[in-house]
Formats: sequence, structure tokens, C-alpha cells
Amino acid sequence: MYANESYLLELLQEAHLFDAAALEDVNHKKKSTESVLEALISLNLITDENVAEVLANNAGMEYVDLGKMEINPSVSSHVSGDSAVRFKIVPIAESNGGLVVAVTDPLDFDTLDSVRHLLDVEPEFVVASNSAIKQRQLDFYASELDADQIGKLDGEAIAVSEGSEGEGGDAPIIKMVYQILQEAYQNKASDIHIEPLEGELRVRYRIDGSLHKVQSHPLRLLPSVVSRIKIMTGTMAIAEKRVPQDGRIQAKFGSGDLDLRVSTVPTSCGESIVMRILDRNSLSIGLPQLGFFSDDEANFNELIRLPDGIILVTGPTGSGKTTTLYACLNAINKSDRKIITVEDPVEYLLSGINQVQVKDDIGMTFAAALRSILRQAPNIIMIGEIRDLETASIAINASLTGHLVFSTLHTNDAPSAVARMADIGVKKFLIASAVRSIMAQRLIRKICPDCITDGQISEKEIRALRLTQDQLAKAEIKKGTGCRSCRMTGHKGRMGLFEIFNIDEEVRLLINGDESSSQLRKRARELGMRTLREDGVRKVLAGTTTASEVIRVTMADSD
Repeated sequence: MYANESYLLELLQEAHLFDAAALEDVNHKKKSTESVLEALISLNLITDENVAEVLANNAGMEYVDLGKMEINPSVSSHVSGDSAVRFKIVPIAESNGGLVVAVTDPLDFDTLDSVRHLLDVEPEFVVASNSAIKQRQLDFYASELDADQIGKLDGEAIAVSEGSEGEGGDAPIIKMVYQILQEAYQNKASDIHIEPLEGELRVRYRIDGSLHKVQSHPLRLLPSVVSRIKIMTGTMAIAEKRVPQDGRIQAKFGSGDLDLRVSTVPTSCGESIVMRILDRNSLSIGLPQLGFFSDDEANFNELIRLPDGIILVTGPTGSGKTTTLYACLNAINKSDRKIITVEDPVEYLLSGINQVQVKDDIGMTFAAALRSILRQAPNIIMIGEIRDLETASIAINASLTGHLVFSTLHTNDAPSAVARMADIGVKKFLIASAVRSIMAQRLIRKICPDCITDGQISEKEIRALRLTQDQLAKAEIKKGTGCRSCRMTGHKGRMGLFEIFNIDEEVRLLINGDESSSQLRKRARELGMRTLREDGVRKVLAGTTTASEVIRVTMADSD
């Protein structure tokens, strides 16, 4: 991997990254196919970045973190993909008629001389980690490289050489699928849609809740693409094209660990594929990252630390309910508490939490799972969704016997959750006794931080949001002008809008009194509940989103 590994090991030891005893221990533990340096990295005694920093310091060169750099892809044209891989380099910038080139090993003088002769401009060498350079090579040159080269660059990523025989195994298809996944990850897409239409194979990414068409291919490629994706799951039947199928793909792009949930559905033009991208890096998300204002965050923090009761999160599909529940569990996950979840499907594996997968086909329903886990003596239970009376009844009984229960419902606002639970057969007095709070939420796009500038609100938007002159005088109205980073949309990333309905004694009396959802909503607002639109207005005035976004997302909340 490096020109003079023994000398490099001495440098690393002098930098106090490990001692002689650790080195001796590694020599005994390492695999026969590993070098000592590779073993040190695989055992997490040192990192790629440690190696690069020590090399840069010794060579008198600058160390750069490529993961944090914005690199213009056009600079890659100075070096071919084959040369970049062969010499373990990547161009990163043009500078004063020359070229800044990141290298893996500044002590490999033969390679540096070869690069100087290769380029038509004078290079300025900087040092970057081996893994970061490989990732940039994939970013810039994936279309030029063959399957073997891609596999060597990202050996821990998708196993691109698996299943190379048969319908889905040709190298162009492997590269095409890899590029689709890679581009979706780079654009922070939540879903990939590969759709057969009459005459074309359309590829779209869902980014910040909106679908964007990114590619179009001949329809004849569909069977090979579908077969390749099924092979990557390892569980889906390649030959079966008549029924829907589900599977999962585990992948690694750079520092990002991903799970892709794959769904295929037969259509009139062939099998349609949707892949949900589940970024494991988002597991660390906490309540502050969801988009709460400080007062709502403090209120919700108190609620999720109650000893018992039910806390419901409501909203339509794709409104971030599961992410909110995971953030709650992360916040209260302590060694002295046992937390069990029942989910369909288990989207992320949470450290220190017991997660149960619902499997309806074998009788492992939400209700059946809940009956079993109550015998496991949990303190906190999370139910993916309350769908029927049996599940709701068990959840309520659990909450009334000293358990804190989190779950979701599909309703448009918080007060409507009471009517929804009554509709599935739960008695009103049980709802009043068990439920502690109901939070409705939506996801709204944030203004892109790279192109944010001062903005204005139109008269129509002022009327729609019922803004006062006093509010406008104190407001920081912003907008995004559009840039490459946000795909010229002016928006990048999403946050939540929240409507928190706390169930106090007065509200319990109203529920027991069989009040309608509209009456409950009216009283909740009198007691201080802020609606989704009102929360959106606060975020417009704070300059984090736009008035048009709030109006779009809260169309049903205009009273």
C-alpha cells in the first residue's frame, strides 16, 4: 500500500499513536494476507487520517480532509480514471496555472515523478487519506472504470462483482446501478425510483420530499437492472417477476453506512423498483436536530420522560414520525431502562434497544409481538403504528400498568387522533386515562445555507399566514437564490413543524364528555396549543424557511 511501510510504522510510533507492545500484539493477531499497517487500521488502533497526517508532516506537505472540501468535478479532466487509480491520486483544484493533486503516499518519490511527467501542468502535491482519495476517485471516474476497479476502490461497499454471471452480471449494468446509488447518496436522496414507462426507463430521486428526474435509459435495460438489484439483496427471486418482492441492500459510500430497503412491483411495462435509503449516520439524531423551538423542545423533553402513559406522533406517510420516535428513544436510552420496539419494518438498528420485526405472514403481528414483549418486563415500549383495536388495547393496558408507550397514528392534526382511536373501537375513557400527549408533525424544506439571502413576503402570503405588522417589523425574512448545492431549488434539508396537544385534566373531561375533534381543537388552542401553521409562521419569521413552503405544507391548517 505504501512505498516504505517499515519507515512509516516508525513515524506512527514516534507520533505516539501506538507503542511497541501494541505493535507486537498486532503482529500476532493480523491475518496472513494483511500487512501490519492494514491490521493496525482494521483493529481501529489507528485511522487512515492518522497515517495521512503523519505522512504530510514528515514530507512537509499540507494535509487535506477531502470529505469536507467542495471540489469542482471539472478538475478531474486533467487526469484519466485509470491513471488516478494506478498512481493513487486525485486532482482537487486548479491554482495559478498549475494543479493541486492529492496523493496517498508522499514518500513514494517514483510515483510523484511519474505524475509530474503525466500532467500537462505543474502539480502541487498535498496529502489526503487513502480512503478519502478512493472515494473521490469513485465520485469522478466511476463511468470510466470497470467493475474490478470499482470493487477494489470500495471493497467494503456494494459487492459489485457478486453474481457476475447471468442476466444481471454485465459490467456496464453493474456500473450503471452503482452510479445510481452513488449519485442518490451524494444528493442526500431519501428514495430512488426506477420506473419502466412506455419507451424509457426513468430514474428519479426524492430529495427533501420532492421527486427529481435525473436519468433516462432505454427500456431494454430494465431486466438487467432489476436482476442486478435483486442479486445485491441476496434474498429476492430473480426469476419471479409476477408478484411484489421486498429486500435490503447494505452499502458503504465513503464514511456513510447505508441500508437500502428495496421494493419491486410488477407494472404493465415491467417491474418498478423503489429503494428507500436509510442512512445509519442519522441514528445519532437528537431532539434539537428535529426543528423544535426551545419552548416546544423543553415541553416535549418533559413528556418523553414521564413514567407511564401513551405519547402519540401523528401525520401522513413521509412526515418523519419514525425519525421522531427514534430521536425520543435516543434521548431516554439509559442503562437502567429496558426499551423494546415493535416495528414493521425495523428501519434502523438502535444500540442498546431490543427491536422486534413484525411478520404478519407467520402470525407475528403487532398485537402478538406486544403480548410477548410485555413478559420481557420493559420500561418503555415503542409501537411502529397502532392499526387495530387489539394493538390499541394492549398499548393502553401497558400504559395503565406502568409502561411508557410511544406510537404513531395517521391523522392530519393532533386532536383528530382521539377520534381515530375511538373509530377503531377504543373507549373514550380509556383514551382519556392513557394518552399523555399527541404531537402532529410535517416536514418542511429549509432554506439552503449556501445561497441564503434577504427575502420578502408577498401581500398574498401575508394574508394567508395572517401576519401582523408588528411581526413583520421584527422578522428576519430569508430566501434561497438557488445554487449547485441545492440543485437550484433554494432549499436544502428539512425540519419538522409541530403541533403538541397535551392531555390535562380539563381535556380528559372533554374527551369523556364525547366532544368532537373540532371542539377539542378549539379548546386545545384556548389552552395554548400552537397549530402546525402557527409553528411554521414562527420559522418563517426566524428566517429558516419560506412563507410559500409553510403555506404548501399546511394547506389543511388554515383556520
